[in-house]
Amino acid sequence: MSVYLGIDIGTSGTKTLAIRENGRIIAGATFEYPLSSPRPGWSEQDPLDWWQASIKSVRKVLRDGRIKPASVAGIGLSGQMHGSVFLDRKHQVIRPALLWNDQRTAAECDEIHRKAGGRAALIRMVANPALTGFTAPKILWLRNNEPRRFDRTRMVLLPKDYVRYRLTGEFATEVSDASGTLLLDVKRRNWSRRLLRKLELEPGLLPQVYESEDVSGTLSRDAAAKLGLPHGIPVVGGGGDQAAGAVGNGIVRRGVISATMGTSGVVFAHSEGIETDPEGRVHTFCHAVRDQWHVMGVVLSAGGSLQWYRNQLGEAAVKEARRRKIDPYELLTAEAEQAPAGSEGLYFLPYLTGERTPHADPNARGAWIGLSLRHGRPHLVRSVIEGATFAMRDCLEIIRGMNIPVREIRVSGGGARSGFWRQMQADIYGNKVVTINAEEGPAYGVALLAAAGTGAYKDVVEACRATIRVVDSTSPHPPTRKHYNRIYPQYGQLYQSLKDDYARIAGLVD
Repeated sequence: MSVYLGIDIGTSGTKTLAIRENGRIIAGATFEYPLSSPRPGWSEQDPLDWWQASIKSVRKVLRDGRIKPASVAGIGLSGQMHGSVFLDRKHQVIRPALLWNDQRTAAECDEIHRKAGGRAALIRMVANPALTGFTAPKILWLRNNEPRRFDRTRMVLLPKDYVRYRLTGEFATEVSDASGTLLLDVKRRNWSRRLLRKLELEPGLLPQVYESEDVSGTLSRDAAAKLGLPHGIPVVGGGGDQAAGAVGNGIVRRGVISATMGTSGVVFAHSEGIETDPEGRVHTFCHAVRDQWHVMGVVLSAGGSLQWYRNQLGEAAVKEARRRKIDPYELLTAEAEQAPAGSEGLYFLPYLTGERTPHADPNARGAWIGLSLRHGRPHLVRSVIEGATFAMRDCLEIIRGMNIPVREIRVSGGGARSGFWRQMQADIYGNKVVTINAEEGPAYGVALLAAAGTGAYKDVVEACRATIRVVDSTSPHPPTRKHYNRIYPQYGQLYQSLKDDYARIAGLVD
């Protein structure tokens, strides 16, 4: 049976996964690399680190899985979205890549809105407003701040597409990742010549765009020798990490939604047509499913809020967990269960790193509101979990308001491992939530794309149907659901009351 590799170029490391045609995982390996922050709000990486980690992880997977190199029939690529790799005429990296979480481009976002004819006009043009994390503002930042380096630039690639170039020698991308550059005409699924013209950017700076299942090149002799594989293996388009992760969760048909509670939180909905929020609170991108789209809301510190609580205020739980040889999150969620739903009027705003959906406010900050003498540690930790879940519901409510059906919510990440948190999600979302048999995320999704793109399946929808199944479900508890519905509106009002204060506080911090 053929083997398919999925390579995911993450922010902290690169993960390679090998699967059989039937979806069974053979082996996986991850190699980490550093992230640099030369100034506050800046985030950079050396693209060569991604390439070296790809080589190491592929070799380890082949070795650990005892995989015959000749059995590898296809490779799929995923990666952190929005980053920018600048190459010169000799295809050498000019400077460290600017990453998705880099915040230096606020002025360039304003410039894009102005040149596009306003925020609403930009949304009509490319389905999304300009955000600091996107690629287009990074290109303009290079032009505005490092003009000599910009003048040397002949190609701009996304992180996974730089690895694709090292694998195949081809300059290529695919529609889902390209959507996050802000330069793609999302409706027509190709570069927006109109916006490029308004921004005075040459189309030749950007690679060819493929559908995610399409073969974008084949493994070169040089790369094959480095990876320990035969040359000529097809490399498919793949997907940005969120679209690829959605494929790995089986989010390939209308009505099935994913709610992924990692460090950040993502609510992801499949769409058969272009569905846009006029206010630009959620992203509308091309899906990794041919001629389909998706809508996505992003919470910057979802599971990250509980991680912060553990690291800063959960020292006792961490020590006890170490003594008992269990996960400290088990103790924290058990403590949270001691407090009633709603934490007796205590709210937590999870904006520890600003917020994207629905506020798009880098100045927003975390807060406990409603503290009284009756509140103890159980209330504190429960309110953190509730606040993160309320923030995910904010995304879900926007999607519902766009008339996208929500029939099933597939939960994954840290919020899916706890029965307590799964029940809370069902109660707050007001929907049954389910878990599935696959938990490997983007690397699994692009391995399936590789299988579909090389003929093992008719398409990725068929691949998902054959390999992914629901294994557990949790339904809302009616009284608790009713209680959360009553207190949720106040959660939303708290940001509105504080947003001007957030801006003033930001001005007081050096």
